Amino acid sequence: MEHYLNSNGSIDKSRVLDVKPVRCLVPVFPSLPGLSSASTPQPTPFVCVSPSGPFPSGVQPFYPFLGANSGAHQTVHDFGVHGNIPAPVPLNSFRTPTNEENGSVGSHKRAPKVKKSRAAVTVGGDSFNESLNEDDQYGSGFSADAVNTTTSGKRRGRPKKSVADIKVGEFDTDSLVNSYLAAFKLHHFDEFRKVNGDKETVSTLLLVFDLMRRHLAQLEEGKEVSVSKRPDLKAGAILMSKGVRTNTGKRIGNVPGIEIGDIFLFRMELCIVGLHAPSMAGIDYMSVKITMDEEPVAVSIVSSGGYDDEGEESDVLIYSGQGGVQKKGATAFDQKLERGNLALEKSLHRGNDVRVIRGVKDPAGTTGKIYIYDGVYKVQQSWAEKSTAGFNVFKYKLVRVPGQPEAFSLWKLIQQWKSGTASMPGLILPDLTSGAESQPVTLVNDVDGEKGPAHFNYTPCLKYVSPFPLPKPSLGCRCLAGCQPGDANCPCNVKNDGLVPYSSIGVLMTNKSLIYECGDSCSCPPTCRGRMSQAGLKVHLEVFKTRNRGWGLRSWDPIRAGGFICEYAGDIVNGGSIRAENDDYVFDSTRFYDGSDPVKAAAPFPLVISSKNAGNVGRFMNHSCSPNVVWKPVVRESNHSAYLHVAFFAARHIPPMQELTYDYGVVEEGGQKGRRRCLCGSDKCRGHF
Repeated sequence: MEHYLNSNGSIDKSRVLDVKPVRCLVPVFPSLPGLSSASTPQPTPFVCVSPSGPFPSGVQPFYPFLGANSGAHQTVHDFGVHGNIPAPVPLNSFRTPTNEENGSVGSHKRAPKVKKSRAAVTVGGDSFNESLNEDDQYGSGFSADAVNTTTSGKRRGRPKKSVADIKVGEFDTDSLVNSYLAAFKLHHFDEFRKVNGDKETVSTLLLVFDLMRRHLAQLEEGKEVSVSKRPDLKAGAILMSKGVRTNTGKRIGNVPGIEIGDIFLFRMELCIVGLHAPSMAGIDYMSVKITMDEEPVAVSIVSSGGYDDEGEESDVLIYSGQGGVQKKGATAFDQKLERGNLALEKSLHRGNDVRVIRGVKDPAGTTGKIYIYDGVYKVQQSWAEKSTAGFNVFKYKLVRVPGQPEAFSLWKLIQQWKSGTASMPGLILPDLTSGAESQPVTLVNDVDGEKGPAHFNYTPCLKYVSPFPLPKPSLGCRCLAGCQPGDANCPCNVKNDGLVPYSSIGVLMTNKSLIYECGDSCSCPPTCRGRMSQAGLKVHLEVFKTRNRGWGLRSWDPIRAGGFICEYAGDIVNGGSIRAENDDYVFDSTRFYDGSDPVKAAAPFPLVISSKNAGNVGRFMNHSCSPNVVWKPVVRESNHSAYLHVAFFAARHIPPMQELTYDYGVVEEGGQKGRRRCLCGSDKCRGHF
């Protein structure tokens, strides 16, 4: 500065000063109670104020923005919602994407307004932007109020409704969610379970979320009411707005109640259970206090193919940072060492564990992904390189911590089994059905020398001697192209409360205790959605030898909640009350089932099946007091007859190679007859079945 002064100390105006404009925002570094750290992982509000203040208590302006007497001593009462300055935006908030068509994340530019003829959700699709390691410009987290809806005809300035609050037509989503919360006793979700989850809490929340999501999707597809084009976001926003979530405090390492290898179908599921807080950003991070300073560290990442994330080995991941290209056709720019990128860089130096969620292609053929929790990794190396689009991208090499259960590596191994590039240990038969099923059923024993179960005749269907009579003839449908959602003239839809019970990929959408399927008198083709349990297996199953419970059943493929697995085939026991002596292969629908669990509870009906001499893979499914499979009675009517069947569906998302189990029930409540010792090993094991 002295070069621009005259000898008398005045400024020489003939010289040109290199003056840069002062920014309109003053940097503020609050020193307030509640700063986030490893022990208190609640993010500090990110505050922006004008250079002229007012300032919260404990915050001083940076010279030369303000002088000593320029109003720096405003009270907290004058700051935020009580004053004229907007309330601070929480660091863990999420703002709605504004481009519905391409699913882009909200950018720094305001999106053009689009007129809509009816209420519509302005959100990006899971099958698009959630795979892009997106840059969350507001930090890492989710706010239920951020998923907004817009309705045409609103006056300017009227506040928008959130997805959690909107009511469309005559349908009240709040009533729907309250019914589920009451059924699963979640109305009073205590603070302890919100902060610290466990396996039961996580399972219950995911179950309620998916039941709501499927119900909303069924209503939307049937066009009975206009609910939401993104039922996953809507269901998640409703639950979170009511405080029904767990593991809310950010933490380093594994999350209580979530096991390595668990799978998720929607990013909102990761948010609800606290595995990965941001619903779109690929990097979740928190602040930790280092002496007097704080710095961000990464706690989890989602790698789902937005960039060239790769690794030559299953336990190595080359992860691309956030930022750069936000959407196809946008201008490319260099990534910046900030937010999540900076957190990964800090984690490299601190050596903390980082949770890794891998996104893989959904084998069901949908545009979405399946997310696998692959355990904890450590950041080993970082560098910057030019991407194919010509901008600089940060790269991070993460290596899996040894000694953890298989997860992503198992998925890759299964693909090698399917392609024949790797041999399966203990393989006895590649298909024990000899082609009787639409999918092969592998027979495996890597435990002992037994070569297979006792002889039986494989049959994929239930053998009926005589059907149940109907009081009046049943009308079959005339849906030549298959039963369609919203077809009020379809008699099969009418029996199912006007809705098709299955989705297009075979997922059970209804919560009714009895499912009606198309029968022999219907004109619809075999591929009709109303014949889902009649179309055979949808996944590659495996009969395997367990260590202490005989033969069991599992799947090479992931099975989504509500997904059809198989029916229970065999011979109907005449009279329904005859019990075959020494028969370990009996399904008795008249047994008592746990009525405290809305999913496990089933309405008894008179059907007893023996699969001792003839049956299908259903005969190998073992009992568990905490099952991952539920059964539903299915009725197929034809003229004056009704044919009852038992169909098995996934109670929750089931990863590959996890044993499939259902609750056998008991013959009589409180009785001892026929009881056997239970070896399921679950936390809720009642000791017998």
